[in-house]
Amino acid sequence: MTYYAPLVSALVTLVLTFVLMTGKTGLIVRDIPNERSLHSAPIPRVGGIALMAGTLSGWALLMPFLAWWVLLPAAGLFALSLLDDMRSLSPQYRLAGHFFAALVALLGAGVPLPWFVPLLLYIVWMTNLYNFMDGSDGLAGGMAWFGFGGYGIGAWLGGDMMFALLNFSVAAAALGFLVFNFHPAKVFMGDAGSIPLGFLAAMFGVSGWQAGYWPFWFPLLVFSPFAADATVTLFKRMRRGEKLSQAHRSHYYQHLVQMGWGHRNTAFAEYALMLLAGLSALWGIGLAHTGQVYLLLGWAALYLVLMASVDKRWREYRSAEKRGADA
Repeated sequence: MTYYAPLVSALVTLVLTFVLMTGKTGLIVRDIPNERSLHSAPIPRVGGIALMAGTLSGWALLMPFLAWWVLLPAAGLFALSLLDDMRSLSPQYRLAGHFFAALVALLGAGVPLPWFVPLLLYIVWMTNLYNFMDGSDGLAGGMAWFGFGGYGIGAWLGGDMMFALLNFSVAAAALGFLVFNFHPAKVFMGDAGSIPLGFLAAMFGVSGWQAGYWPFWFPLLVFSPFAADATVTLFKRMRRGEKLSQAHRSHYYQHLVQMGWGHRNTAFAEYALMLLAGLSALWGIGLAHTGQVYLLLGWAALYLVLMASVDKRWREYRSAEKRGADA
């Protein structure tokens, strides 16, 4: 029965997403557009509930292979984030919860002391950056599909089918959610989906590294389309002295949508990048140390070129927009 876990996750997520977004819950928990949004109409923000329920349904068949120090913090983050979707908690309260969940997970995993603080910061950052990147149709769900799918293949190549199925279940749940979230999106996942997904992306990445299935850089490269955009955008906002907790539209994917690519084309472009990152990361596992270094340098150069190109086009777009307003 364990091999049916991904199928169960996909079906439960698919059905529950439809039920929630068309019922009273979808009317209560909604994303209301503001000046920072990329959407113009209210959208039910309940997809994360279905996605997490679907994931847990699949995991129920794999429970003996699921570590408590992954399950309990993820469940806690889901509850905290769902409350935030409904009540809008303060950033300080949310961040404290993220640090506590990461601390519990690392203590349970028995991470060596020299790695403890760097991994604590890494998990908290991954938890939040996934939320930052959940702002365009199909984007966060697509990253879960490609990212956790890549983890699953990596675990399978490492000889751990149960760990692979845990990851495939998350990927399958994301696919069920994408049926309704791809453009034009009829539902969003909200913090209740994006925050636990970011945490799981970090913790499953750490677990696979600890088990020797992949090198430490593997999770970073698999999720690099999100990590690169969110990290560079954060530093740019810090340099400009902006309030980091304030909503904004300065991510690279947001610029692409605003410049006329739209949600659909932006998603397809990001999917291509996600697929390429995942495949190259899997290929890189078997490379010698020097080859792995060249692989990472190549990706760093690619992201620099892509970001410079989008920045240039964005400046031109803003200049043309300003000239039109002045005319």
